[in-house]
Amino acid sequence: MKKNIKWLLLVSLSFVACNNDDETVAETPVTAGSANFSKYVALGDSFAAGYSDGALFKKGQDNAYPSVLALQFKQAGGGDFTTPYMEDNLGGFSSGGNQVPQFPRRSYFNGAAPATVSGTSATVLGSHVSGTASYNNMGVPGARSYHLLAPGYGNPSGLVTSPPTANPYFVRFASSNSTSILADALTQQPTFFSLWIGGNDVLGYATSGGDDSSPITPATGVPGVGFDGSYNALVAQLSTGGRKGVVANLPYINTLPFFTTVGYNPATLDATQAGQLNAGYAPYNAGLVNAKNAGFITEAERVRRTINFVAGKNAVVMVDEYLTNLAGAGLPSYRQTTVDDFIVLVSQGVSAKAHLTAGNGTAVPLQDRWVVSKDEVALLKTATDSYNITIEAAATANGLAFVNAKAIMDQLVNGGIRFGNYHMSATYVTGGAFSLDGIHPSARGYALIANKFLEAINAKYGSTLRPVDLGNYQIQYPASL
Repeated sequence: MKKNIKWLLLVSLSFVACNNDDETVAETPVTAGSANFSKYVALGDSFAAGYSDGALFKKGQDNAYPSVLALQFKQAGGGDFTTPYMEDNLGGFSSGGNQVPQFPRRSYFNGAAPATVSGTSATVLGSHVSGTASYNNMGVPGARSYHLLAPGYGNPSGLVTSPPTANPYFVRFASSNSTSILADALTQQPTFFSLWIGGNDVLGYATSGGDDSSPITPATGVPGVGFDGSYNALVAQLSTGGRKGVVANLPYINTLPFFTTVGYNPATLDATQAGQLNAGYAPYNAGLVNAKNAGFITEAERVRRTINFVAGKNAVVMVDEYLTNLAGAGLPSYRQTTVDDFIVLVSQGVSAKAHLTAGNGTAVPLQDRWVVSKDEVALLKTATDSYNITIEAAATANGLAFVNAKAIMDQLVNGGIRFGNYHMSATYVTGGAFSLDGIHPSARGYALIANKFLEAINAKYGSTLRPVDLGNYQIQYPASL
């Protein structure tokens, strides 16, 4: 009996010891430290807005990381946090009673694959939200670094110019036709700000397969031209007077599910199919031998360009503009994909699965917009590295909290992140961190980001803000909300 009592006592003490940290967190008073959260304004792009599942919609906006931050700030003296809500949970814009194709409704998982919710968005393209003069959440989907400084970025007339000079999401809540996102943020006289911008400065190039329809923003240049000048101008004005805030750097684009889900070798063939394809590409391969013998290409390039299919899984044929131009010899710039290339999940509204099933990548080479090639990945990496140097230097120079979003993404890709009984990773659909568009986070992913922001704020300003329970946030939105 005494042994049983001793055993129970030991278990009891062990239980208390194991839960001591949680009890300490619960008992620690929530304080702002040296920060002032009474007027928080968030600037950024679609991530700040709460974009998810390929669209911006009300429920997603509720779960945006700035909204999650604002709830935790309230416990330390934070004020109200207003959001320019879309009209419903369908997402996108309508015009004349029809959904605008460039702004489709959100996706949901139907049990087998992503599908699109039915209905027509009540958010009319070019409309303006009535009521509040300015909003705390200034996240604007599609915005690049220099767009935050651009006067007239919320002018409805700029939606019909070629190219457009305005953004329909900012048109909805801009205080005037001539204002900028930064100007509207500063007019509110914030006491604390968050800034996470730069993703779209490289993302447009990446999602279009590097086909140059959406060039990478150059690093150098004056505000309104290059990333460095624009970003430093943003931080300088936001930090005026010693105002405190938090900024985040950028992950590599090719770590997102949008670029990693399809894989480089998605073509599964039988022996007959492989033989037929090899016969079709035999003249091309023979031409490469002739080009090599004539000294037009090296043996290494000949091998790299040679097309060969086998029974089983295969790399697909792609057009690669970085290969030696052999048009004069009547040869196109074809090669098969490698592990260093990334086939995009969707291109111009068509899924890669549907596109590949139709014979593309085998009998018909994939065009540039479908693949981010090794050379294009290198360009994206160079730009992102340069942006991140600028972001961290600006944070240091202005005494701001800094979030290493690149490290968070690396962790999600390499093993994932565990919390309680849950595990999150960057795996498409099942990983829990990303929504169905393969680029933007799920609600749980946004909550994870918010917690990382809270950690950085606590470390920099001595605040004791509490993290949110990630288990309270869903990983997929159902068809009906």
